[in-house]
Amino acid sequence: MADITLTPASVVAGTGATTKTGTAGAAIAAGDFVYLDTATTGKWQLADSDAASAEARGQTGNIGVALNSAAANQPIVVQTGGPVTLGAVFTAGQTLYLSDTPGKLCPLADITGGDYYTIVGLASSTSVLNIDFQYSGVASP
Repeated sequence: MADITLTPASVVAGTGATTKTGTAGAAIAAGDFVYLDTATTGKWQLADSDAASAEARGQTGNIGVALNSAAANQPIVVQTGGPVTLGAVFTAGQTLYLSDTPGKLCPLADITGGDYYTIVGLASSTSVLNIDFQYSGVASP
């Protein structure tokens, strides 16, 4: 299996989505999964399931999906909960996880040794992901 392929131009927040605004700390594409780096920069960075920092893996709850593309130091809007269309094809009912590729999403089968299990959400249809981040604090064996 591989990371889920998203289409940045098709990223759209759904009704009832919760969002935060801030500043990008790196080049970020719409549809990338990001976390707020409160420890050092105060900016949104690419989230990563095997990062050294628990914050980058989603521990603090300051994690979401970028709704717009932004270069470093540009404004960004991040969806932290609720339904989102990502321009991807999902299997309805499938649980999706934060990938070890920075900013990406993957199925359970792609979580490998040293990756932390961070649930991103549940596909409510073949095109919509209901974001509900859950950080386990558990690394895969």
